[in-house]
Amino acid sequence: MNNGCSTGEEDSRGPSNQFCCLIDEGERCNKVAGNASYSKRIQKIVAQRRLRLHIDDTARHNYICEFHKTMIQCARTKRRRKDSEEDSNGTDSEVPEVDLSQLQVNTLRRYKRHFKLQSRPAPSKSQLAEILMNHFKSISVPEKEVTTFFIYTVKSNGNKLDQKNGLSSEPV
Repeated sequence: MNNGCSTGEEDSRGPSNQFCCLIDEGERCNKVAGNASYSKRIQKIVAQRRLRLHIDDTARHNYICEFHKTMIQCARTKRRRKDSEEDSNGTDSEVPEVDLSQLQVNTLRRYKRHFKLQSRPAPSKSQLAEILMNHFKSISVPEKEVTTFFIYTVKSNGNKLDQKNGLSSEPV
């Protein structure tokens, strides 16, 4: 654009006539490219999910169409669901997933130390969360015993934390 008039050249927002840079099952995609790029991270996801997508070497950009963007996103979520079903052996589909990556690194390290879990030296936060999640999923809990004990503890006002801090519920 030059003084409001189009010169036919591409402006700074990118060309409006670019096509998707991917080759899908041997054929170049002819859909209009959106603003999603085929980054190294996305390439890794495509390789892990064994999708038949490759970037066209003749493409002068790395933008992909909405169709392929949605395809990659769906493959990611399907894989996650499939993995979680395999981990639980299909028995506890109602058990909510705990996102340990939301915790602070120090908390994750304390959990690891408490349960004496093995890992490589200095794992990243995501690696640590993955190790702890595998351990967390493997812990079996006798649900009826825990529920019974919890109700007993609440009814008898026997909170150990309150007793340690001198906050007894009994009148003084």
